[in-house]
Amino acid sequence: MKKLTPGRIGLYVLLCVYAVLVIYPMFWLVSTSLKDSWSIFKNPWSLPVNLQWINYKNAMEKGALAHKIWNSVVVDTISLLLILLLSAMAAYVLGRFRFRGNRALFGMFLSGMTIPVFLAIVPLFLLMGKLHIPIVNVPLLGTRTGLVVVYVAYSLSFTIFVLTGFFRSLPWELAEAAAIDGCTPSQVFWRIMLPLAKPGMATAGIFVFIGLWNEYPLALVLLSDERTHTLPLGIANLTMTQKYAADWGALFAGLTVGVLPTLVLYSIFQRQIQAGLTAGAVKG
Repeated sequence: MKKLTPGRIGLYVLLCVYAVLVIYPMFWLVSTSLKDSWSIFKNPWSLPVNLQWINYKNAMEKGALAHKIWNSVVVDTISLLLILLLSAMAAYVLGRFRFRGNRALFGMFLSGMTIPVFLAIVPLFLLMGKLHIPIVNVPLLGTRTGLVVVYVAYSLSFTIFVLTGFFRSLPWELAEAAAIDGCTPSQVFWRIMLPLAKPGMATAGIFVFIGLWNEYPLALVLLSDERTHTLPLGIANLTMTQKYAADWGALFAGLTVGVLPTLVLYSIFQRQIQAGLTAGAVKG
């Protein structure tokens, strides 16, 4: 057991204060979602006396959140799988091979991280209106498929940046040994290097999924049909409707539904995230 010094005690105190500052807002959000509107205004800091589970039912029905949650799950899951697949292949090549234009290509991907989403919304809207889905010849604008394409393109820069550093840290001797044993370059990637990159993939995947789950401006501009709306759009609509209906319990219930999945996901994979961050920081 480590000896408690004044400096260590001060550090523990600061960490405890920080933990309270982070955890209490989440706790307050969940507890408020179980109170009626009168209790919320009468004593907003008190614990709920009678648990109002009907708030969640009202949020699901009045805001049609169940269908919007499904849209978010479908769009975000497909986008995440495509992002990780494409980013892993690109990052492996950029991180492990030296060729003319390597740095320029990597810099081009990095430059994508500097472009604000609001700067690209108007040209993106016009471009998506001109692109069509093959075979069915349906415009990508206003469809979940179009939103997936945009999410994938917009998230590649960050994911390639993270995974490139991680692939550079992996021991190249394993790839050389696999090549000596007769593995082709593609087999080396799929059988050897990609499994070793699981911590980095988990780290990048969690951050990308959280960003996709909470993404609002692109979905707002590209999805005009309410049947294709994602959860952030549903919560925004619920905020407007329940604010005027004075049903604040349903509003906080909707916010809780939007927040809890990311918290649960991060809690489950926090060890993988920490392992990915630390492993990618050391060059092999």
